[in-house]
Order: sequence, then C-alpha cells, then structure tokens
Amino acid sequence: MKTPGESSSLTTRLVVAMAGPLLALALVLGLGGAWLIHGVVQRSGDRILAGSVGAIAETVALEDGELTLDLPPAAFGMLENSERDNVYYAIRHEGRLITGYPELAFPPEPPERDTVAFRDETFRGQPVRVAAVSRRIPRLKEPVVVQVAETLEARRALQARMVFGLALLEAALILGAALTARPALRWGLKPLARARASVEAKARAAPVELSPLPLASVPTELRPFVEAVNALLSRLEESTARMRRFTGDASHQMRTPLAVLRTHLALALREDATEQERHTALSEVRDATLSLERLLTQLLTLARAEERGALPALQRVDLNGLAAQVTADFVPQALRADVEVQFEGHEPELPIRADPVLVREVAGNLLDNAIRYHRRGGQVTVRVTSRDGAPWLEIEDDGPGIPREQRESVFQRFHRLPRDQSQSGSGLGLPIVRSLAQHMEAEVVLRDGTGGAGLTAAVRFQPWNER
Repeated sequence: MKTPGESSSLTTRLVVAMAGPLLALALVLGLGGAWLIHGVVQRSGDRILAGSVGAIAETVALEDGELTLDLPPAAFGMLENSERDNVYYAIRHEGRLITGYPELAFPPEPPERDTVAFRDETFRGQPVRVAAVSRRIPRLKEPVVVQVAETLEARRALQARMVFGLALLEAALILGAALTARPALRWGLKPLARARASVEAKARAAPVELSPLPLASVPTELRPFVEAVNALLSRLEESTARMRRFTGDASHQMRTPLAVLRTHLALALREDATEQERHTALSEVRDATLSLERLLTQLLTLARAEERGALPALQRVDLNGLAAQVTADFVPQALRADVEVQFEGHEPELPIRADPVLVREVAGNLLDNAIRYHRRGGQVTVRVTSRDGAPWLEIEDDGPGIPREQRESVFQRFHRLPRDQSQSGSGLGLPIVRSLAQHMEAEVVLRDGTGGAGLTAAVRFQPWNER
C-alpha cells in the first residue's frame, strides 16, 4: 500500500490526467452529437412533411364558385414509414373547415404566402408535428390554409438509432484509448527510460562515472531535466575532485610533520637520552604539532573557500573598523617577531559589499604572511583607502618582497619561494586569499611597496551601494 505522499508511476499519473479530459470531451461530443442528430432528423422529417402539404395545396381549386380538392395518394404515401405514424390534415378558408379533421386547430398566425410554417402540438393525446401553408386562389380574397400533422414515432425511432450508434462509436473510442494509452505512453517515455539507464550505468561504474549525459537524442520536453542532471553531475565531479585534491594535499603535506613527530618522539623515549635531548625533542614535537595544526586549519579553510554555494550572502561591512580589529589581533605575533605594525584608517567609515568572516580571513592571511616572512626590526603597514570610487585594503611591508615573475605563481597551492623553504608555512595563505576574494567579487593584486622596496598586497572590494 502506498504511504501518504508517495507518488505513483508517471505512466499512471499521465493516464489519470488524460482520462478526465477525455471523458469530459466524450460527454460534450455526445451531447453535441445528440443535439445535431435531433436537428438533422427534424429537418429531414420537415422536408417530407412540407412536400406532402405542398402536394395537397396544389390540388386546391375554385370551380363554379366552389372550392374543390383532389387529395393525391402520393401526398400521404410519402409520409408512410415502418413506425406507422398517424397523419392528419385540415383545409380551411376564412376559418371554415373545407375538409379534414376539425380538431386540428387553426394556426395562431396564418403562414405567409407560399411559405411552409412548422409547429409542435398535441393532437388526440399525442405529440404531432404540424406543417401549414397558405395558398392564394384566384377570385378569392382570403387564402386557403392547408395543414398536415404527423405523429413523431418514426422521428423518435430514427433519432434513437442514431444516438445509439454515436454512443457505440464513443464507447469504442474510449475503449481504444484506454487500451492504447499505456503502451503509447511507455513508447513516448522511452527517452526518459534511456536517461534513467544512463544514470544507473554511471552509478554501477567503478569508479563512479560523473560525465554529462548526452543531449543529442533527448526530446525538447526532457532537455531541461537532463541539463539539470548534468549540472548536478558537474557539481558532484567538482566536489569529488576537491575531495581528492584535499586528501592528496593533506597526505602529502602532513608527511613531513608526522615524520618529525615520530623521530623526536622516538628520541624522547630512548632510555639513554639525556634530559637536554628529551627537552629538545619535545620542543621539536611542539613545533611540529603547531605546524601540523596550522596546515590542517589552512587546508580546511581552502576547502571551504573552494566549495561553491556554501558561503553566506554578502552584506554591508565597515572595512575600516574590521581591518583595525584584525590589526590589533596580530600585534602579539608582531611583537614576538620584532616587527612593527602600523594602521592607517579611512575617515569616515568605508562600507563594502562583503562577508565579515571572509574579510577577516583575507586580512588575517595577508597580515600573517607579511609578519611571518619579514626580517626582525621590519615594518608592516595596514592601510584602508579609497581610489576611483573603489575601497582598497592594502598591507605593505618593507621586506624582501616577491620578484615580479613569481607574483602569479605564489597564488598556486603549496608554492613557496626558494628563499622561504626554511621558514614555517604551508604555501596556502595566498591561494586562500584569492579564493575567498573571488567569492566576494573582490580582486587581489601584488605590487611593489613604496619607493620600489618591499611588497604591497592589495584587495579591491565592491563598494556598498544603498538601495
């Protein structure tokens, strides 16, 4: 039994969706067909009735001042049928009955000359169809009115046969549609089955195949769905590639600090190790642990930065205030490294369109690099400024700088300058900065410091526009 909310098969849903309109259409066609059949039967019977009354009217004449009439057998013969309908007639002049059935009432309004008028009446307890015609006779002031009435059994029988035939045709149509609907829908849904088979084949493949589904033979109605699946496959491929890259990077970069940990732990555990050797080994273990912690933190930060759609919406951020907070947070590190840090703010505040957490991460990584790779006694300036309507965050140092030909390479993962190999670090700081900046539609550039000495790392943010 289906649980609430569980969807039925697509074929069943389409059959049910088609059944309602099809039955409604059959009902409309049946009612419309019955109305048309009634009209056709009525007009056919009226033509015969008009011929009969016309044939009788042609025989009316005036002889020796008296109206004469010769009822032709053909006038009533044409009204004969298998249902044996009764036929009545009446001929009147100036309201006076000449011949016929006196109970057949005079028409409420005399018909126009040579025009047959039809009406429905009840005669002797039976419904009848009456045809009346006025005939002008020379030397008579008033016309002669001829009426012929016929019961409706033949008309009803013919109409019933035609409606029954129409009902049989509609029933055959509905039955045929019911028998062919499912096979036709299955044939029409074959492209969907092929798409499902393609997805299942990718799921069974080892390793999992995430290439896009082919669009060449996909129908127009199914193309948006397949394109959406391809977009999902593309994102899964990117996510899988990031995961493989993360695990590969982590295993590669963690190998050295782990080796250091194993070596110095083994040294500290040696029974013949001196107290000084144990102290040195434990200091090295501490440094390796800190290096490993920083490496894992930066790897996770880079993985989150590269994850599309995982970041919050951009908002109004005071670049001046946030940069001042980050500068204050790094003062202890700068004091330990004997590096002077200065802050040059912007007045008034400088609002940008960004995310405060990401801006803090960008500023922190740039400031950490400036302090970490600087000489003792150096100087770092954190500057917030505005140029050409764009807000900038600049971190300038008077250290060795980065050669111009190397400034693009340092944005690659784990790339480090040859001179910095002895320094602690992972080579992930600038890649993290660029990735986070791109999420905020910001731009990171490296240029010479003031006077051509040192390096300035500058980030151009999007200004906040009040809407």
